[in-house]
Order: sequence, then C-alpha cells, then structure tokens
Amino acid sequence: MAGPRHDPTLYRDRDIVPIRRALVSVSDKTALLELAAALSEAGVEIVSTGSTASTVRDAGYAVTDVSSVTGFPESLDGRVKTLHPSVHAGLLADLRLEDHERQLGELGIAPFELVVVNLYPFVETVASGAEGDDVVEQIDIGGPAMVRASAKNHANVAIVVSPESYPAIIEAVRTGGTSLSQRRELAARAFAHTAAYDTAVAAWFAEGTLADDVDLPAHLTIKAERLANLRYGENSHQRAAIYTRLGGHGIAQATQLQGKEMSYNNYVDADAALRAAFDMVKPAVAIIKHANPCGIAVAAPNALDPIASAHLRAHECDPVSAFGGVIAANRPVTLKMAENLRDIFTEVIVAPAFEPAALQVFAEKKNLRLLQLPADWEQEKMDVRLVSGGLLLQDADRFPSDIDAVAKDWELVSGERPADEEMTNLIFAWKACRAVKSNAIVLAQNSATVGIGMGQVNRVDSCRLAIERAGDRAAGSVAASDAFFPFADGPAVLIEGGIRAIVQPGGSVRDDEVIKAAQAAGVTMFFTGERHFFH
Repeated sequence: MAGPRHDPTLYRDRDIVPIRRALVSVSDKTALLELAAALSEAGVEIVSTGSTASTVRDAGYAVTDVSSVTGFPESLDGRVKTLHPSVHAGLLADLRLEDHERQLGELGIAPFELVVVNLYPFVETVASGAEGDDVVEQIDIGGPAMVRASAKNHANVAIVVSPESYPAIIEAVRTGGTSLSQRRELAARAFAHTAAYDTAVAAWFAEGTLADDVDLPAHLTIKAERLANLRYGENSHQRAAIYTRLGGHGIAQATQLQGKEMSYNNYVDADAALRAAFDMVKPAVAIIKHANPCGIAVAAPNALDPIASAHLRAHECDPVSAFGGVIAANRPVTLKMAENLRDIFTEVIVAPAFEPAALQVFAEKKNLRLLQLPADWEQEKMDVRLVSGGLLLQDADRFPSDIDAVAKDWELVSGERPADEEMTNLIFAWKACRAVKSNAIVLAQNSATVGIGMGQVNRVDSCRLAIERAGDRAAGSVAASDAFFPFADGPAVLIEGGIRAIVQPGGSVRDDEVIKAAQAAGVTMFFTGERHFFH
C-alpha cells in the first residue's frame, strides 16, 4: 500500500526537504521512543519492521508495517523484509527529476525523506564469544542496502545510523526539514558506518585463515573513526588526530582520568611503554623517552608493594632520561608508587587501574596525564605500518608464554650453564631488549635494566652506550642483544665492561670468532636462534 503522494515542488531547487515519511528499523533501541514521539507529533508516517515496529506501536504511536508496503510478508526468519522495489524505489527516487516523480506515481510508490537504520550487532556478537552460525545470523543484508541507497540519494533523503543524530533530526522535523549540508554529512557517516561493518565481517571471516600455513589476506581493509584532533603532530607545524580502530582494545581505547590532553608523541610513547611493561609476567614498570626505554624492571623479590618496587628499580636505570618520561605499569598503580613519583616530572602514566589514594596524590599534578587501559586490553596479534603508497603487515613479535621452558633449549656456546637466578636475569634481559629500538643492547641485574644501548647504526656503538649508561653497575651484569654480533668487537666491549653472561640470537658468519672471544674471557654465552629487531 503506497503512502501519501508528495508535491515535487517541495524538493526541486530547494535546500530544505520536509520530512513526511520515515523508514525506521533499528537493532539499537536507544532513544527510539523519543524519536518516534517527535515524528508522530509532526504527522510523519512511520514505516517500520519487526521488533522496531512492535516497540513503537506498544508505546502508542501509529506504525505502518513494511509488509503492508511491500505486499510481501517478512520471511525466512526475518532474512527477507525490506529487499523489495516498493521500499528501495522510495529510497532511491531522485525527486529533483520529473521522470522519477512520474515513475513513482505510475508504480504507486511513495518516497521516504528520512531513514533511520542501524545494523545487526555483529561486532558485539563476536565480542561475546559467539561462533559459527550465531555470528553469521548477525550479518545484516537489508540494513546496509537501505543505508547505502539512502546515502546515495542524500539529495532527497536523510539517513541516520546512530542515536547520536536523533536530536538534530528531531529539531529538523520541528523546524521544517533537513538541509542539504546536513544530509550530506549524514550520508558520509552512513557510508563510514557500512564500511566499518563490512570490515568487521571481513575480519571475522579472515581471522580463521591466519594460521601459520595460510597466506596473509589478499585484501586488507582497516577502518578507524576519528576520536579527537590533537594540538599537533610530532612537531608543531604538523596536523594530527587520533583514530580508534573498529574492534580495537589498545592505547587508543584508554580512558584519560586527568591531565592535559594527550599529544601525538604521548600516544607513541605510551604505546611503546605498554609494549615493554606487558612483556613481563611479574609486576613490571617501563619508563619510555622518545619511544625507547630508559628503564624496565620487575618487582624485587618479596617486595611489600611490588609495582612501587618495580618503578623504583626501573627509575634507577637512568634517572636523568626518566625526567619527562612516559610510564607504563602492568599492575594497578598504588599509593606508594604515586608517592614515589611525587617529585619526579612525568608526562603520562598508563596502567590497568589506579588506587583511589594514588589518584588523590596525582591530583596535585594537574598536568600529569593518567590513562586507564580498557578492561579487555591485550597485545595486538598483528602489526601494521604505513609506508608510502601502501602498508606492511606482519605477525606481532611476541614471546611465548612458556619462555622459561623455551630458554632451557637455548644453545650454550660458551661457559657453564648458570644457576636459576642468573638464567632469570638473562631471560629478563632478552625480553627487555625486544622493546628497544635496534640495534639493541640491554644490560640487567636482578631483573632490572642497568644500561641500555639503542638505535645506533652499528652494534658495537650500542654496546659502548649501554656500558657507559650503566657505569659501575655494568660489572657483574648480564647482556642481551636483539640480533647477532657481526664481529667480536661488540662482545669485547661488553666483556671489558664486566659482563658475565650474554644472550644473543647467533647466526653470524663470524659466530666462531664471537664464541672464541667469549670462551677466552670465560663468559657464558647463549644462542637463542631467534632475533627481535624493533625498527
């Protein structure tokens, strides 16, 4: 059954389109009745489907069932409802064209000026742990078709995909209609909405294909929404914004509890800090400066306040560089840790949670940014990096959960296998060096860094830098290198500095030369067979 005929002069050459007929079909019922009340009060015909129609009707508002428009019942468990010419002709007719108006009249079809549709909760269903057909049934077909049709025809139709837009639509209904600029903005949001939805569906199908023996996806789509404009980028002349990725659960989804707004560099450093702190299983803290660690440590054995202990030990590695640093803790921040930071200038602290008493201490530092991680935070499984004209995708570099067991298989190429405490130090250093930009050398004692050499263009300079930073603490420490030593000169610098054990991947054509240098000095050396470059 067709709705009321519309006067085409209302549309042609006019910016404002009055709302006479609306198609409403939503899975998210937030503020639905407020919208229905405004439409009903303005005399707008509401055409609706399924549970949406029931909700509106039960609230006492008149509703036209879509089946009475199509002359076809909702069927196949709701899979077929709106995929019909009587609906889509009303969505796609360009009423600026006399021929379209004429054809609608001949077909007995009335146009829509407003479409309110949000899609089946696919992302939420996947997040709930559902699998198989339960997920497939949440792949919306008719919804995206209506959204895209309406957005394409934004010259005539306002398409709304989120309750956030309801207040503006209610105001438009009450003041005469939607403007062209408003409809164009809504169309942009609508196409972004369906693109994000399709991306989520594609990612779900692809997720099961990322096994070791299967190629990476032939097509990759990444959808993100702008969360906020930033004051500037790495430098003041660069524009910047932060975007949240659909389905993301990382630093971009953290909640800022206090402090100045985050900067581009703050986000980069905070993410690097998480990478370092959360590699550790025990309570750990990482302090970052310019995306490199200036201290990483786990709590001292039997510490009364483990996370506060971890912070103090990380800070001791390089107090000078820690000034103005970014800190990540892999446990909730305690009052004691907050008190330790009272007189230390810090830009950002990111953690799973903060004790209320800690927040009271930090409140004295108004500019200090505090970020609380989302409850579902976890390290990403894949790394993506933009390059000019494209992007790179790789498996994220992660340590196995049973790293202690894996370390038992490291190849001992020099010296004697150390006691458990020394092995714990070597494992800590090996894990810590993954968070350091290549070429990376980490010196550690008692599961805390004492010297870090990073980002040098040759490994021997990184060795010198690590020894220089450690000073007297280098003697008796252990060392980790993120990649093999191409010559014996790097280990020679470490040995001269008093290093007693070294862990490195091995694999150099000069491994024999390196091994002989370690053996001559009586230094323990392990080959892991795996490197951890971080560019």
